[in-house]
Amino acid sequence: MSTVTNQTPAFAIRDLAVYFGLTKAIRNISIDVAAKAVTAIIGPSGCGKSTFLRSLNRMHELVPEARMTGDIRLFGDDIYARNIDPVVVRRRVGMVFQKPNPFPTMSIAENVTVGLQLNGVRDSSLLAEKMEQALSMAALWDEVKDRLHAPAISLSGGQQQRLCIARALIMQPEVLLMDEPASALDPIATAKIEDLIVELKKDYTIVIVTHNMQQAARISDTTAFFYMGELVEFGATAKMFTSPSKKQTEDYVTGRFG
Repeated sequence: MSTVTNQTPAFAIRDLAVYFGLTKAIRNISIDVAAKAVTAIIGPSGCGKSTFLRSLNRMHELVPEARMTGDIRLFGDDIYARNIDPVVVRRRVGMVFQKPNPFPTMSIAENVTVGLQLNGVRDSSLLAEKMEQALSMAALWDEVKDRLHAPAISLSGGQQQRLCIARALIMQPEVLLMDEPASALDPIATAKIEDLIVELKKDYTIVIVTHNMQQAARISDTTAFFYMGELVEFGATAKMFTSPSKKQTEDYVTGRFG
């Protein structure tokens, strides 16, 4: 493992390009993603945001004919090195998807602990302890502690999304990727997810894809603007939304296109 310092970015990305067959989905992406901060990825539909996000934990490789060029370092480690197992990368870099996806045949408790059990943890007291920690970190414990054996699909949409966050957190990832995590939720549930993200960045690096400009402005520290597979601008969120360097960025964040 590489030596990590306070200045080491969570991700150091250089000349990243991702292809699906002959189609180049993203190209020439070079950015550093700060540790224990929220980085927002914005841009119109089809610009490569989700492809970029999935390249950070090699989930794009689940698509046939997908390949990448360039270099991605996770706290100094080359996650695409030949000797690196993608499963190990995905433990270090968790993912929360756009639509809540609890396992419908499992209880609330089983949904949270399934990852640990699949990795051989059998101690019931340890599982219960880790489950409570994860649900507490996801701001869900107080709402479900008296019905842990109820079906996960009995929860509201916002609760299901926080359950999926708890399911990711119990694996103790270093980074949490979120692909439009609140787009399917009502405003109250969205606010809870946003509050949770701000709280989690004390301990985790978070990269979030969002179409919601106001959401990016509220919760992120840095923002990357993608357009047609390329990075147009990347920098501090406050500057991006008040005095962007590129006119194309200004046009997008002010609603002139997109």
